[in-house]
Amino acid sequence: MELTWYGHSAFGVEIGETTLLIDPFFGNPKTDLDPSAIDTPDYVLLTHGHEDHVAHAEAFSDATLVAVPELATYASEEFGYDDLIGGMGMNMGGTVEAGDAFVTMVRADHTNGLMTGYEHSAGPPAGFVVSDTKPTRTSDPDSETFYHAGDTALMSEMRDVIGPFLDPDVAAVPVGDHFTMGPMQAAVAVDWVDADYAIPMHYDTFPPIEIDTETFEREVEATDSDAEVVVLDGDETVSL
Repeated sequence: MELTWYGHSAFGVEIGETTLLIDPFFGNPKTDLDPSAIDTPDYVLLTHGHEDHVAHAEAFSDATLVAVPELATYASEEFGYDDLIGGMGMNMGGTVEAGDAFVTMVRADHTNGLMTGYEHSAGPPAGFVVSDTKPTRTSDPDSETFYHAGDTALMSEMRDVIGPFLDPDVAAVPVGDHFTMGPMQAAVAVDWVDADYAIPMHYDTFPPIEIDTETFEREVEATDSDAEVVVLDGDETVSL
């Protein structure tokens, strides 16, 4: 599995022959890329409908869309997506097969307005657990699993469900505070999901979420977590 961070919450994921793009938003200071420079992925995953997560979704409308039904319907009508996973999107707790990947949708504690208008709901916000094997109670020690937490607050589901039952190797967590978790709560989240690696995201894009990532590293150490913090440069790719 290869992960590429395009700044903010935008990640490219490559598993086998399958490519996925999560929360395409390239209007951030961490990336030098224009959406036109990115090959259309096989699947686009949208955690929620805020503009800093869907702003460039239209550029990839030839992909199959993975989102909650409310947001999937909106993206079909407004962004031109003809292919929705399962024909209508998916919902919390579900796992879908996406080429060589398996995508499980999990909760995120946040809001979910459409674009910058907060007057219309797009259903519940989500996070995604992406793996090369289907989650089962019979653990595969060789599986590779990436947890994209979406925009979220700290929630007990990380400790009670995502960690013990979905077993992520890598967790990308928002650390910018103000709109999501800050470094301290994000560090607790990393500890709760028992990830081996932690990637900070959703920071430095706007003044309210500018932070020093060393603060996050210190907070992870303070939890006594064994996770290694991996601070990526924009457009940097790492192999799991």
